[in-house]
Amino acid sequence: MMSRRNFFSTLLAICLVFLSFNFATPAFALGGKLPPVNQPAPEFSLPTNSGDGQVSLSDYRGKWLVVYFYPKDFTSGCTIEARRFQQDLPKYLAKNTQIIGISADDVDSHAEFCDSEGLKFPLLADTDGKVSKAYGSWMSFISARHSFIVRIQVRGY
Repeated sequence: MMSRRNFFSTLLAICLVFLSFNFATPAFALGGKLPPVNQPAPEFSLPTNSGDGQVSLSDYRGKWLVVYFYPKDFTSGCTIEARRFQQDLPKYLAKNTQIIGISADDVDSHAEFCDSEGLKFPLLADTDGKVSKAYGSWMSFISARHSFIVRIQVRGY
């Protein structure tokens, strides 16, 4: 008869062996299935509050990009988050990293939010939630709070 201690030691060893096979399972978050790690990020092109009209993921080739999804302009948590990104923006830029915020709010709301908070990075209008869904950040009618660090590769590298 196997002692309890031996039983749990054997069970732990079996679990460790099983985990060492590295079965990659998709990661899920509150908003859905997250994009796979170390794979190309889902491409997007969305209207922005800045004068550029549209911003695409591919516009940032050769750079690091923080893509953060947030629920709503002018809410307390989203305002704190945006202020912190703005406060640290010079540090990000020094590391060749840009910041983009995405929510379901429209371009006009984003423009007012940027003006009131002095934000110097683009906010993108994902009014139908298509991009938020692609990043596992969509919750019915708003984006869930998620941040992604993306490296946009230059072709041929």
